[in-house]
Amino acid sequence: MSALAPGATTKRADLAGTLDGPAAALASAIESDGLAVVPAFVDAALVCALRARVCALDAAGALAPAAVGRAAGRHADATVRADRTHWLADAPADPAERALHEALGAVRLALNLRLMLGLFSFEVHYALYPPGGGYARHRDRFRDDDARVLSCVLYLNDAWRESDGGALRIYRDAAPPLDVLPHGGTLVAFLSERFDHEVLAASRPRLSVTGWFRRRAG
Repeated sequence: MSALAPGATTKRADLAGTLDGPAAALASAIESDGLAVVPAFVDAALVCALRARVCALDAAGALAPAAVGRAAGRHADATVRADRTHWLADAPADPAERALHEALGAVRLALNLRLMLGLFSFEVHYALYPPGGGYARHRDRFRDDDARVLSCVLYLNDAWRESDGGALRIYRDAAPPLDVLPHGGTLVAFLSERFDHEVLAASRPRLSVTGWFRRRAG
């Protein structure tokens, strides 16, 4: 989990930079709708580097079947959740992962400036869904733990087609579900306590970076 000290000194130019661009667009959408879909949140070169990184980790056997449940009840169940994951380090040595942390740090700052969410840290992992694998409908906020505030997914796929499937389906109270195809570079973010969602099966491997912005434990 990467802690982002709220008292750290920030240059005026860096602070101003969070008020425009993709991070600000995301913050504006979260403020109005509780969810945001931002195409091309990061450039193609970073998407390619992160995709190469997760594929190398998978080839080395560093991705493990994801678990469901909490504490002693955590277990792997591919009928509920079929992805393999690898958690990113707090201070990654890989240049692409460092660039990702910087981009997510800009999101944290933009959200705190605009919405005063009190986001302090984030936890992030790679997720690889094999063909035919998905994740059943669920909500990211635990009933007895409100630390997770905002869920984020950054897609790493190359030349994704609608016929490949694999959409993220987000359930909305007053509107039909929103299906978001996992095009490389697209970032999806939504309030963790508010939206049920599921990952639909795809016909090819589906790659992403998935994580949660968190507030301090109360």
